[in-house]
Amino acid sequence: MERLQKVIASSGLTSRRKAEELIMAGKVTVNGTVITELGYKVKEDSDIKVDGIKLNKEEKVYYLLNKPRGVVTTVKDDKGRKTVVDLIDEDKRIYPVGRLDYDTTGVLLLTNDGVFANNMMHPRNEIDKVYIAKINGYLTPSDIAILKKGINLDGKKTSPSKVKVKKIDKDNHTSIVEITIHEGRNHQVKKMFANLGYEVIKLHRKKVAFLDVLGLNSGEYRKLSTKEVKQLYALLNK
Repeated sequence: MERLQKVIASSGLTSRRKAEELIMAGKVTVNGTVITELGYKVKEDSDIKVDGIKLNKEEKVYYLLNKPRGVVTTVKDDKGRKTVVDLIDEDKRIYPVGRLDYDTTGVLLLTNDGVFANNMMHPRNEIDKVYIAKINGYLTPSDIAILKKGINLDGKKTSPSKVKVKKIDKDNHTSIVEITIHEGRNHQVKKMFANLGYEVIKLHRKKVAFLDVLGLNSGEYRKLSTKEVKQLYALLNK
């Protein structure tokens, strides 16, 4: 069962906030009964009407994008910058699953399935996110150990991570580091390295769970297969 406002928003009719306003205004019925309770939960086969119009449940779509640098991870941008949604030719109201910084590239999922998106982002499900970071300097063994155990950021310790130094460039005094986390805090990877005195020069998300962007050029995307979606749901329900 799902909250009524989430079902309305997932249909593509409107945003969740607007759906809440419609519910409180008494304009939503479930199986013929007016519902004004925001926490009300409905079954998948419930007959939902908004302003007397039957809610048509939208087909769920799932996209994998190789996010380019210089594109914002949002649906709309008040500064007029190009968004990740602008890159995908889709009439349905899709949105990104989590965030990648303006200058970060790589794997990004987009969907109109709100339940899927929320579960993919929740730390309890421990979905691995693998990043390749180019940093200034060389990671010391003690710094690697700290990253693996977790770092205090904004008063809360990060979960343990996996860390592997892939390459050292002595001429430019930089390193390429692979780091795997399963949280999604704001600027988390950059903050983890900054906490130890390293600057992240470039950041690329290599994988989310088993998904990567091999075969996709920067800015290209593809739909996930039915098998891939089922595999992701299996990870979420393990």
